[in-house]
Amino acid sequence: MSKPVPDQRSYNYCALPLAEYACRPDRSLGRLYNEPESRYRTCFQRDHDRIIHSAAFRRLKYKTQVFVYHTGDHYRTRLTHTLEVAQVARTLARALMVNEDLAESVALAHDLGHTPFAHMGEEALDECMKDVGGYDHNDQSLRVLTKLERKYPGWDGLNLTWETLEGVVKHNGPYEGEITDTLKAVQTKTDLRLNTYASVEAQVAALADDIAYNSHDVEDGLHAKLFTLKDIESVPLLGRMKKNCLSLHPGINDELLTHAIIRELMGAMVGDVLDETKRRLDGLSVGGPDDIRGAKRAMVAFSDPMLKKVNDLRAFLRDRMYHHYSVNRMRQKVGRIVKDLYGVFMDDYRTLPDDWQKRVEGAGGSGEKKYHARVVADYIAGMTDRFAVREHERLFEVYWDIR
Repeated sequence: MSKPVPDQRSYNYCALPLAEYACRPDRSLGRLYNEPESRYRTCFQRDHDRIIHSAAFRRLKYKTQVFVYHTGDHYRTRLTHTLEVAQVARTLARALMVNEDLAESVALAHDLGHTPFAHMGEEALDECMKDVGGYDHNDQSLRVLTKLERKYPGWDGLNLTWETLEGVVKHNGPYEGEITDTLKAVQTKTDLRLNTYASVEAQVAALADDIAYNSHDVEDGLHAKLFTLKDIESVPLLGRMKKNCLSLHPGINDELLTHAIIRELMGAMVGDVLDETKRRLDGLSVGGPDDIRGAKRAMVAFSDPMLKKVNDLRAFLRDRMYHHYSVNRMRQKVGRIVKDLYGVFMDDYRTLPDDWQKRVEGAGGSGEKKYHARVVADYIAGMTDRFAVREHERLFEVYWDIR
């Protein structure tokens, strides 16, 4: 792991004073490969910029959050979800006086490994790969950042800082489970301390993800008429907020009421996380970010009462939205698309585009099933929804291109 070589005229710059438990750019553990740092941006700002300039980030525009892209222009996509997570992460980071650039970098990178068709596509691809290690979007995000993005002559990946890579790998807590080939390759270059918690900034990104999707899925579900404003009264958190909004704005129409409820919901969750996190930090002797990593529990969290309410909301969304019959029907369709594509590319890797054939050959050829499958997964996971649909049509529509 290379240590950064800062230009001291600008490297220590941060927009606001940082708490002692924050990650400071001038104390970064460096990058996987040695390179000069910028004169004008901190190392975490560069990570942020490299992520948003990546091809994988741009492709999130046409990847599903819950509703497949053709359903309508007003539903969240994986890109707009990611931007909302980044916005909440920056708010939390500033309030906690930790590094906003690092928190936002982890937020922007956390979903880069998602397949087309969101969790529906991931479930199908994971089923296809069950005998070769399976598929996990968190591991794929790391693979995108350290291998699949190819922009530099000296290395594969974006060469992000240790702190950003740590956040991507451990934002949900200490790493558990089998060490994947992707993670093993990173661990040979640096130790991400897999059995510890990640930084406050990474934990902020994880909670920002929860806050964002719980809020916007309610809004998208109402817009799609999967449930109604009357239905959400059964969810204690939402029912109370609906009542509060109506008392403040009698006679408000349903559209404005929906927006008011979502604002209240996001505000309540953000406020609770800040209060609970400050309480936990006050109970911990903190001299620096490593004290956060060595803690016995996450420092950024919902309070127990709020977590119960959030879990009730998740259960409602799971029942009324994620398992709605229209979503289940789409799950069947997109699952077939992913499985068909995987089957064709595994049966004959020469059906892949030329450059992807070379990747299979470079990984050991089609005779090495595990490595062949991983390249096929890379190709499928990188697809947008519409590209996957068109690729399926090219391969399975008999008269495609020959009418």
